[in-house]
Amino acid sequence: MKKLLTAMSLVLGLGLATAQQTMPATSTNTKQTTKTVKAVESKTAQPAAKMKKDGTPDKRYKDNKKLKKDGTPDKRYKENK
Repeated sequence: MKKLLTAMSLVLGLGLATAQQTMPATSTNTKQTTKTVKAVESKTAQPAAKMKKDGTPDKRYKDNKKLKKDGTPDKRYKENK
């Protein structure tokens, strides 16, 4: 009987210990959150950058020639280092 109670309390203790861990929050609307993240990054990186409707920099403009797709400066170019 003592072994049964010990085993049950061990199982119950482990079950409660794992129940306290939280999973990272995932959004069901990931498309909207990525757009807002890109908008925030592009505003902080280049406020005068011309953007396409999908949020990527428009490469036709001189200011955007050396930007990555997310709007941050491309570190391969000397003036962005």
